[in-house]
Amino acid sequence: MGVMLVVALALVIWVLTRKNSGPASSRPIRRSGPAVQPGSPGTSPTLTAGAIAGARAATSAPVSTPEPATLPAQAIPSELAAFRLRPADRLSTAHKNTLMAELQDIPRPPRSLQKLVSSEYLSQATSAELSELVMDEPLVAAKVLATVNTPFYGLQNPVSSIGQAMIFLGLNSVRSICLKYMMETSFQASSPELKKIYDDIWCASAFACELCLKVAQKLQWTDQGTLVTQVVLSFIGRLATASLLPEATVRTIASQGLLERAQAEQKALGLGASEIGGLVLKEWALPDSLVADVRAIDLVLTEPAPSPCPEAQTRLALCYLCARLGEQLAMGQRADLSSFDPVQEGGPEFYHFASYWPGHQLTNLMNSLRSPEIQKSIQQMKVGLRT
Repeated sequence: MGVMLVVALALVIWVLTRKNSGPASSRPIRRSGPAVQPGSPGTSPTLTAGAIAGARAATSAPVSTPEPATLPAQAIPSELAAFRLRPADRLSTAHKNTLMAELQDIPRPPRSLQKLVSSEYLSQATSAELSELVMDEPLVAAKVLATVNTPFYGLQNPVSSIGQAMIFLGLNSVRSICLKYMMETSFQASSPELKKIYDDIWCASAFACELCLKVAQKLQWTDQGTLVTQVVLSFIGRLATASLLPEATVRTIASQGLLERAQAEQKALGLGASEIGGLVLKEWALPDSLVADVRAIDLVLTEPAPSPCPEAQTRLALCYLCARLGEQLAMGQRADLSSFDPVQEGGPEFYHFASYWPGHQLTNLMNSLRSPEIQKSIQQMKVGLRT
């Protein structure tokens, strides 16, 4: 009797096991070999809470176009690895005082410059208000009108008022021209050769401003006036540095890239142009936040983007890109931007640049730079430069 009971119990257990096991194809497959620890090569990593949250976010997000394969990381160029931009606060007090004494000899621009670059004016000023401000500076107004009627800006018909200029060129383009002429009187060349270098720097700023404005428009960024202002002001350091260095040194470095110029400037003066420009702008009592942003532009040369990269840093990187390309276009070192690729052929100046742009934004940026509209604008400005 006991034997029959045991056999019956075993039969019941066997039936229940078959019922719960499901079809053979759905059973887990046991792999031979020793157990592998999570995270070891060849295994899938253990899902953490962060990974799970990321997976959930990915399933709810819209599907995006896959990005191109990431290029292998390139070694940092030796000349860039060995260099850092020295901040002004690292100078000795005596050295800084000597430098400031020389910079104070640079004449101040009109007081209306402070209003033109104020955050309130950049975000809220209308075309009528800008016209009124410029007309309060008759010499500046005359130069602005003379400039917008040159072939450089390619207007089909001449304009006779600041208001008309803004209709054809836009408020931000006219603003950048006004900034140039408000500051131009502060930098008077002592020789024809130095004047040519100053003119090349201003020309580079014009290329850079138009490029920055058009790219920002294509990217649909809203702070275009602020970006253009930062680009214009970033060239003040080059002009101020040229006024301090021996003219032979200025001639030697005028056509060089930012890295070579900054190395020479720091060796001769203790600071590069971006820091010297910051001291000048501070001496002119421009807003501290604006001065800080202008000084930060050239840091793209030596510093990778913070992680994660803040949006403000991406905007400063655009200013940096346009400043460098403006210099190359003005010096005839680059014919156009139709094939420009900062990752492939940018050299030390653009080694860190891509780190400031998420992959899809970098793709959008490159598409904007290579667009037919911007290529046409660049060629038009180059023709105007030669006229």
